[in-house]
Amino acid sequence: MPSSENTPRRLPYISHEEQQRITRLCVRCALLFMQYGGESAVVVDLTKRLGVALGVGGVECALSFNAVTLTTLYNGRCITTARNTVHQGINVSILVQIQQIVLYAESATKDDALIDDIESRFDDINRTTYPNNLMSLFVGLSCACFAYLNGGNLIISAITLVAGFCAMRMRVYLSAHHFNPFVVVIITAFVATLLGATAYFLDSSQIVALGHHADIAVAASVLLLVPSFPIINALSDMLKGYINMGVGRWMFATMLTLSACVGIVIALILLQIPHWGL
Repeated sequence: MPSSENTPRRLPYISHEEQQRITRLCVRCALLFMQYGGESAVVVDLTKRLGVALGVGGVECALSFNAVTLTTLYNGRCITTARNTVHQGINVSILVQIQQIVLYAESATKDDALIDDIESRFDDINRTTYPNNLMSLFVGLSCACFAYLNGGNLIISAITLVAGFCAMRMRVYLSAHHFNPFVVVIITAFVATLLGATAYFLDSSQIVALGHHADIAVAASVLLLVPSFPIINALSDMLKGYINMGVGRWMFATMLTLSACVGIVIALILLQIPHWGL
């Protein structure tokens, strides 16, 4: 008789419709995690764990910068689906909630109601964020603190606070109206530089004495546009073998940086400031 080790493991029976629902849940998990800034290795790991926890034999997941292709396997039967992704910005709270759903699926008793339970948990994900004004205020405060730590006085810090606050509000407004992300960054950098550069004119008109630190306000006002999270994810993806995703995210971060530079230069040319930081 053949040994039990060589006998294929038969999974508990699930219908074709149930496998379709599991496939949709797995790809939904992957999409949400990618849309809100999740790391590629974690996306693949969570989708595989969720599929196995819900009853399929395995999950294969292929990622690209703007799409997810996913296949669930069950006793020789495969269901494949592909979905486009749209970047929604960084939201760590949603990423944590998705991980908690997967952990719940792994620890829960496998019964007919588990798939319904997981679907309802995905539907009930809390997507609330901080109020826009509060978030913009703290972004402006962080820029002002950076200006102060780099030698700016209280007036420079106040100018940076106002510039950072207004720039962040502009960014949130444009993003909410679904503008192209590169156009959003260009306009945001333009607004931040325009307001931060008022320090030059206050100094030149001798309204206040700012010394040689007026350039600090301009530099600190655009710090909110530094794409730190995408760059970190890009490096992590490339180091873990997800080269396509890493290169795509790296190019996206590079284009965001270039867009910020374009906005800054346009503002400096418009204001006829021949130098910056000299």
